[in-house]
Amino acid sequence: MGAGTAGGEHGAGRTGPDDSLYVLTAVLLTPAQFPSVLGDDYPQACRALGLEPYAEGYGLVLGQDGAGARWTVAVSDVSLVAVAVAAWDCGMEYDLSPGEDSVVCALPGWPLALSVAAPGVPAPHDPPAAPGDPAPLAPADTSAWGAAQRRLAADEIALQWTSWREQLGDDDFPAPGADPGDSGGWVSRRGGVHGALADLERYLEDPPPPGRIRSMFAPGGARMLRADGPGWSLVARTDDIAFVLLDERPEEVLPVGRGSRLPALLTGLDAMAVRPG
Repeated sequence: MGAGTAGGEHGAGRTGPDDSLYVLTAVLLTPAQFPSVLGDDYPQACRALGLEPYAEGYGLVLGQDGAGARWTVAVSDVSLVAVAVAAWDCGMEYDLSPGEDSVVCALPGWPLALSVAAPGVPAPHDPPAAPGDPAPLAPADTSAWGAAQRRLAADEIALQWTSWREQLGDDDFPAPGADPGDSGGWVSRRGGVHGALADLERYLEDPPPPGRIRSMFAPGGARMLRADGPGWSLVARTDDIAFVLLDERPEEVLPVGRGSRLPALLTGLDAMAVRPG
């Protein structure tokens, strides 16, 4: 793969012996960091791309070939991709050039929506498919509320935690007797916020697949937690409250106060969560 620059065309690479790839972006696919739009956890995200969920993970390089066709190249050199992504995020140039021996496979299409295109080549399109070829990768539909949009919304809350937290006052939390953070009956209740909290409590006894619970840096020595499950997503700070998003409550962000049980739950989840290296 060839030279990379921040902003538009991030590099050039190869999908095969004779095909140049104009790199537009790259992302990590590891247990600790993966595009949550692809699934609730790392194995699920890998299955969405037809990849084996190796513990070391992958780097995903998205670009176009000389004919403009969309390609996603999975590489095993995760560290190199991580450095490139960090450099680009800081507005720096970086030559993303994984060795040919690190290329795991080249997949037609893109699993993520991109708003950029390589200069000097035809507009992005899926490559021609031969009989028996798998369908090209395509972004999940986020036009309507559902699992993919819910997980993306939870990611955004994690990024904008302070803004969301400052919108809340005491009146935004249920009365003490009704606060899910105080309730002792999480497991006995079905659905809603209580159902999500009950699922999380069960995770402490029966660990979920890797990546279902992720722990990230937060200011002040705390950790930011992201967790997902069937029909729900959670965002929380270990020293503060939590937010729950539900499939059954489209576009609503439901706060959960500290209460008497939430602190211990968050501490337990953080202890078992995967963390970026």
